[in-house]
This record gives sequence, structure tokens and C-alpha cells, in this order.
Amino acid sequence: MNYENYKAMAFRHDGRVLHVTFNRPETLNAFDAELHGEFDRFVQEVPRDEAAHVIVLSGAGKAFSAGGDIDHMQELIDVPTGIYGEIAAGKRLITAFLDIPQPIIAKINGAAIGLGATIALFCDISFAAGHAKIADPHVKVGYVAGDGGAVIWPQLIGYARAKQYLLTGDALTGDEAAKIGLVNFACPAAELDAAVDAFAQRLAGGARRAVQWTKATINTGLKQIAANVLETGAAYEMLSNQTRDHAEAVDAFRAKRPPAFNGD
Repeated sequence: MNYENYKAMAFRHDGRVLHVTFNRPETLNAFDAELHGEFDRFVQEVPRDEAAHVIVLSGAGKAFSAGGDIDHMQELIDVPTGIYGEIAAGKRLITAFLDIPQPIIAKINGAAIGLGATIALFCDISFAAGHAKIADPHVKVGYVAGDGGAVIWPQLIGYARAKQYLLTGDALTGDEAAKIGLVNFACPAAELDAAVDAFAQRLAGGARRAVQWTKATINTGLKQIAANVLETGAAYEMLSNQTRDHAEAVDAFRAKRPPAFNGD
């Protein structure tokens, strides 16, 4: 596979391991239109990469991914019909991500927020730096967690804890996330690369098809859950895009002030 025509993502092969990096550190790897488009293309292309037996996904700089882009949220408020195509694309992205045959290891080197957290948690194995911040704060910007958070958080930590974090938007550190099973492993930042590399090479040295087909078997149930929940989440997220509270939250964020929600 040739990944040279990507701009917002970087790629490096290490034997059978493909290292994939969100490469927009100046924006904390937020999912603007360019990164979103490239990641969607990558998800479609990487299953055909026969040289990649294992994928390691991380972010350049201080963050894994800061999630959604606030300026883009304002664009969708100004032109609400723009969200229709994006919601459909988001559902396709999660479905295609779950269909990637190679096992995917999330290296959560820093903040993984919103969609960034969703992508990290949908990976097959997750390592987080102890200090990393993990959160799905959709509600804090007046949005429904419709892009996959409502799917994956309950599967990892149960419904009670998932509701605690998704209804408040509260964050966890990598250490806290590992303690409750939201991620597999947490370690000091200085040890993260070595820990991920060792696990990736272990998987890459295994029986390739057995590993891939075991992943596919496990994901069968998760895909069924995702299909149902994403339909509901997509509908509610489109509705929440039109609320006054969402518009207030975006305006407050851009003005660097606390939002004043009125329930509309």
C-alpha cells in the first residue's frame, strides 16, 4: 500500500506492524474535514495492506485526538442540513472500522476526547499514558454522544459507569481508565512506546489468520449492537444540533466563557 498522498496522517512500517499517526499536532489532532476525510479513506484502504499484520494508532504531539472541531460545529449550526451527510458518514466509519481485519492497538499518548476517545476505545487493545485524559464530553457542548460513545463505553465498563461519564462528560486519566477496564493498560508516558511495541510485535508474531478471524468473531456481536445504537444516536445527534443549548455551548467555547444552558 502507498500512503504517501496523506497529509493529516503519517505512516511507518516496522516489520509486520503498521504505525498510523494522526499528524495534526497544531490542532491537537482534532477531526477537521481533512483529517476526517483521510481517516475515512484509511479505514477503507488498510484492509488491503497485506504487509500490515497489526496496526498501532496514535497521535502526534501532546494528544491522541481532541475530537470534534469547534469551528466546524459552528458551520453545522449555520447550515444545519450539512449534518445529514456527516451523520451518515460517521455511521459508515464505525462499521468499517470494526470490519478492519488487522488487530488495532490504540496508543493513547495524550488527550483522547469525544470522537478521539470513541476511535481509541473501538480499537482492539488500548494502552494509555497514565496522565492521558479520556472523555466523551458531547453533553458539554449540547450534543448527543451519537458517534459511537453510547455504543462502546457501556460494553467496556457497564451501563452504570458509562452513564456516569457520558451524562456528565467527566474525564478520566489513563490510570483511572485502566482501573475500571475502559482501557487495557496504563503506564508512565516514558514507558508507553516500549510497552506498545512489545505487544504489537507479540501479536504480529502470532498466527495471522487465527488472530484476525478471532477478532472478526468477537466483533460480530459488537457490530450488531453498534448498528442498533448508532441509528438511534444519529437521529438524536441531528436533533441536538438544532437546539439552543448546543448553539450556546459552541458560542461559549469560542468566547472562552462558561455556557449558560436553559434547557432548550
